[in-house]
Amino acid sequence: MPHFKTHLTVLEQSASLYASSPAFKVPRLNPETQEILEWHSISYSQFLADVELFAKFWTQRFSADGVPPRSVVGVWLGGMTYLDAIHIYSIARAGYVPQFFSLRLPNPEVIFELLAKSNGKALIYDSSFADIVHTSPVPAHIAIDARNVSIADVSLPPVAPDVNGSDTLMIFHTSGSTSGRPKLVPCSYAWWQECLRKSALATIPPNPHRQDVTTWMGSLCHIGQTFMYSGFIQHGSCAIQISSQAFPSSELMDMITRCHLNRLVQFPTYLTAHIRESRHNPKLLAMLQGLDEIFYSGLMLSSDDEDWILRHGINIRNCFGSTECGAMLLSTPGKSVPLVPMEGTSYGFFPINSSLDGPHQNANARTLELVILSDSGDCPDPSLRAADGHYHTGDLFLELPGGGYVSRGRDDDWIKSENSLRCDTKAIEDNVRATCADLVSECIVVGNGRPSPALFVEAADPNMNEERLKKDIIRRTRHFHSRRYLHERISSTNFILVVPRDTLPRTASKGNVRRRAVEDTFKTQLDRMYGVAC
Repeated sequence: MPHFKTHLTVLEQSASLYASSPAFKVPRLNPETQEILEWHSISYSQFLADVELFAKFWTQRFSADGVPPRSVVGVWLGGMTYLDAIHIYSIARAGYVPQFFSLRLPNPEVIFELLAKSNGKALIYDSSFADIVHTSPVPAHIAIDARNVSIADVSLPPVAPDVNGSDTLMIFHTSGSTSGRPKLVPCSYAWWQECLRKSALATIPPNPHRQDVTTWMGSLCHIGQTFMYSGFIQHGSCAIQISSQAFPSSELMDMITRCHLNRLVQFPTYLTAHIRESRHNPKLLAMLQGLDEIFYSGLMLSSDDEDWILRHGINIRNCFGSTECGAMLLSTPGKSVPLVPMEGTSYGFFPINSSLDGPHQNANARTLELVILSDSGDCPDPSLRAADGHYHTGDLFLELPGGGYVSRGRDDDWIKSENSLRCDTKAIEDNVRATCADLVSECIVVGNGRPSPALFVEAADPNMNEERLKKDIIRRTRHFHSRRYLHERISSTNFILVVPRDTLPRTASKGNVRRRAVEDTFKTQLDRMYGVAC
C-alpha cells in the first residue's frame, strides 16, 4: 500500500529540517492583570517531542479502556492553545481517528449523537465541560497537561501507516446545523494529501530569507486553522498563539514588535477593527504597511476598508475556502480580487438561475456556481457530493472581464457569521413559523458577518406588547436553539426586532421577504443591536 503525506509526516520532516526554529510563540501572562509579560518560543523539535509524549499517554489511557487502534476518538476542545495543538496532533500520532467538536457546540447530547454516527469509541474534552459529560456513552477523559504525568514507554504505530487513500484520517463537521445538528465531513488520506499540497502553495513565505511569523487564525477543531497551520509547518514558519480571535490592536502591535510578526492571518470581521484603529493611529498604520502580507478569508471586506487598504499600500491577499474543500480560490498578492482557482485543481463555474441576477440580467455578468468536479483531488467525501458525482458548493461568483472571479455570496438560506461559520436561516424561520404561528405573521433571519443571527418579525396581533411577544418567541423556540452551534442561536430577546406589518422589504413578483434588503434597510438598528460603533 502507498504511504500518504499527512501533517504528522510533515511535522517529523520539519522537526528535522528546522529543529531549533520556533514553531510557536506562546504568551506568558501576568496572573493578576493578564498583561503579556513575554512571548515564549517552542521549537519544532520540542513540539514533536510533546506530540510523541502525549501520543504515548493517550495510547496508555485508551488501551486501558479497551479502545482498539484506528478507532474514532472525539476531540472536544477550544483548539486555540499550544496544549490543544499537542492533544490534536497526538491523537492522530497514537493511531486514532480524531473527530473534532467545536466549543461553539456546547450541547453534550448533540456531541454524543455525532460520535454515535461515526462509531466513536472515546472522547477527550476541555475541562470546562467536566460537569456535563458524566452521561457520556463512551470513555471520556479531560484533556490534561500530560507533560507532568508519569507515562509508560509504550510503542507507537508508524508515522506513515499502510492505508488506502479512501481510509478516514480525521473527521470535521459542517459549520452550520442541518436537521438539528451538523453533518460529518470525513477527511480521507488522499484528500488530505491534496490539501497539504494546496496549503503549501497558500502559505509560501513572502520573504524566503527569513522565517515567516504568522498568527493563529482560529480553532484547530475547524478546518481553517488546521489547513493554514499544515501549510506553515511545511515551510518551517512560526505561529503566534493569540489571546482571542478578536485580539486588540495593542496585541497586534506587540506581536509585530516583540515576535517579529510579518504575516497577519485573520477573518475580515476582526481585521476591520485594526483597519478602523489605523485611521487615527499613525503608528499602527505604519506597522500594517510594513507587514509582508495580510491574509484574510471567509467574508469580503467592506468596500470602505478595501479602499483604505489599497490607498495606503497595505499588502492583502484574499482566500476563499470551506470546511468541505479547504482553500479553493486565491487572489494574487497585494489584491483582494480577482479570485482564481488554486493551481492543480479541477473546478467548474456553471450558470444558475439566481435571484441575484434580477429581471434585467447582463449576459456578460451571469451568476455562476462554483462546483468542485469529481476528478479534482480535493473533491470531498462521496457522502457530501450530488447525484452527478460533483460537489456543488452553493457559492456564487461573477466572472470578471479580465479573468478571475468575484464572490457574490450565496443564493440560498445560509449566511456566514463573523468568523465565517455558517447558519441555516430557513431552519430558524421554519421553527418560528411552526411554534409561533399565532404570534407571527411574517419573519426573516439576518446577520451576515455578525456574531449571531437576528430575527425580524411582523406581529400577527399589532396590539400585542412587543416585549411579551419577544419573550414568548424565545420560550417556544428554546429547545430548538439548544441543539445548535452558539453562532446559530437566538437565545435573547435583544436579538429579536418587532416591526409593523408589511414593513419588511419584499419581492415585487411573489412577495417574499428579501433577506439582503432587510440587512441594508435596518443596518443602523443591527449595528446598534450588536454594539457596533457607527
